[in-house]
Parts: sequence; C-alpha cells; structure tokens
Amino acid sequence: MNLLDVKDLAVQFSTQDGPVYAVNGLSFALAKGQTLGIVGESGSGKSQTVLALMGLLARNGQATGQALYHGKNLLTLSASELNQIRGNRMAMIFQDPMTSLNPYLTVERQMTEVLQLHKGQDRHGARATCVRMLDAVRIPEAAKRIDMYPHEFSGGMRQRVMIAMALLCEPEVLIADEPTTALDVTVQAQMLLLLRDLQQDFGTAIVLITHDLGVVAGLCDQVVVLYGGRVMEQGNAQQLFKAASHPYTLGLLKAVPRMDRDDASLLAIPGAPPNMAHLPKGCPFSPRCPLADARCHDTLAPLQALPGASGQLRACHRDVALVQNTIEQELAHG
Repeated sequence: MNLLDVKDLAVQFSTQDGPVYAVNGLSFALAKGQTLGIVGESGSGKSQTVLALMGLLARNGQATGQALYHGKNLLTLSASELNQIRGNRMAMIFQDPMTSLNPYLTVERQMTEVLQLHKGQDRHGARATCVRMLDAVRIPEAAKRIDMYPHEFSGGMRQRVMIAMALLCEPEVLIADEPTTALDVTVQAQMLLLLRDLQQDFGTAIVLITHDLGVVAGLCDQVVVLYGGRVMEQGNAQQLFKAASHPYTLGLLKAVPRMDRDDASLLAIPGAPPNMAHLPKGCPFSPRCPLADARCHDTLAPLQALPGASGQLRACHRDVALVQNTIEQELAHG
C-alpha cells in the first residue's frame, strides 16, 4: 500500500497578468522506504508541487486534484487537520536553513517546540530527545551545541539541524527541497549519505526535489522529470538514466559534467524556460527542442507508457528510437 498517492495535481496562481499554471496533471505514488526524485530546471514547478502537498502555497495559489495520505486528501483538509500531519507524520526540509530557522531562538527552543506540540512531551524530556537526534545527524558535542543560535552554525551544520528537526517525530514521509543547495561537494556527499542512513533506520519515504541528476542517481528509486509544470518523463531511476526517451531528459543528461573523457565539453540547453503565464500551445519544451516538429508546437503529447519498459512514462510525439539515437550520437560526440 502506498503512503502517498498523488493524482492529477494542478497548482494555479492568480496574478495581475492572468493565471499562472505552475503544475499541471502531476501523478505519482510513494511507498514506504522509497525515494522519489523530482527534477527539472528552476521554475519547472518542483517546489510548488510539494508546497501544495504541505498546504503551504501562497495566498493567491490554489491546488486541485488528489493527494491521498492514508486515504485523506491533503488538498482539502482544514488548517487544523493539516497541523496534525505537518511536522509530525509528514515533514519538510526547506531549501535554505538560514531563512527557515528563527534567528532569535536557540536550536533547543525550536526543536523542543516540535515535540511539545506533536508528542506532548515536557521541555526537559524533549531536550533529551533532541540531543539524541542531533547526535544521529552527526553534530559533534550535541549536548552543548543545542543551546547555540542558528548563526553560530556553519551551512552544513544548519542543514543537519533542519534534518534532525524534520525527523524528530519519525515521519512517514520526508520532503527534502534542494537539501544540498549552497553546500560544498564534500558536505553534499555527507548529507546524501546521512539521508540514506536515516531512511534505512526509520523506514522513511523521501520526496527529493533537486536539479542535480547526480544526487538523483545516487539516492532515488523513482524519478519525475518536470518542465513547464508538466511531466516530460517518469519512471524507474536506473532505467531512465540507462535509456532516457525524452529530448528534455537528453538535454539534462548532456549538461552533466563528464569525468570519463578529457574532450567532453559542457553542453547547455539553448533558450530559457517558458513564461508560466503564457505557456506554448503544444509541448512546453517545443521552443527549445531540437527534434520538435509542427505537431509538437501545436498539440500537447499525452503522458503514455513507454513500449517495452515497465512503468516508464513519457510525453513526446517523436519516435523513441529517434530520440534515443540522438542521445547516443550527441553524447558520443559531446
């Protein structure tokens, strides 16, 4: 049984320039202990997807569709009902810990508040639990450092504090929004290993929001590739990296630095992401796609199962063999 079952999720914002369709028709399922990666360029709708699930959209935002958690639609729950779930059974690690942590309160006060609210613990007992969790995320001298303020920690240590705070109530679902952004490479690796270890210890299901395909390859079981608020490709992570079938996924793979060839150049996708208030009539990627034809510009391709690949979905009019041959040729001549 799936912990989280999202069906036809759409997120729309009302603005002075007209409606902005940030997410359109997104569906996925998440089982216990599984990791789902949502990837795409900035502005593709990744963060708005998870903010909708947590009931944290801006006031001018509206989410429709279904997001079933133990049979309850998260999109229709009241604020009081959501508060019983947020931070308790579902938790989120935000992109920037410096803006997510309160600079006026010590780490101890911010962490113990979670346990006092959701678990009814007294502050003394909650403090002991928090120290143990800080130890679990490998913060040295946790018993002393818990009384420090956020600005007294390094970026990597603040991110560890955020992870510890999110895991205090042992949530079933952990949403991580760009958890390795602004961290150096060695700290990024430590964070990923930490998330993997904690997932094994607690059996937590993870939704990982990132634009880093290396992170996805190392941590995720399933992948959703978003562009212009729509799913371009979706399925098993290993299968997707082995045989990508959408031109946008091709572009992302080409942009990954390669260490196996001295002559490999960095290749960028030409153009820029679409204006979400004025999306193209057809495929949102068609203005930037080297394989786009008239049908791509005029008609949106449905998300369909990829023949011969179990569970793989793609939204593209062009022939799979043509796209994959292009991938092989362009990567070979990178």
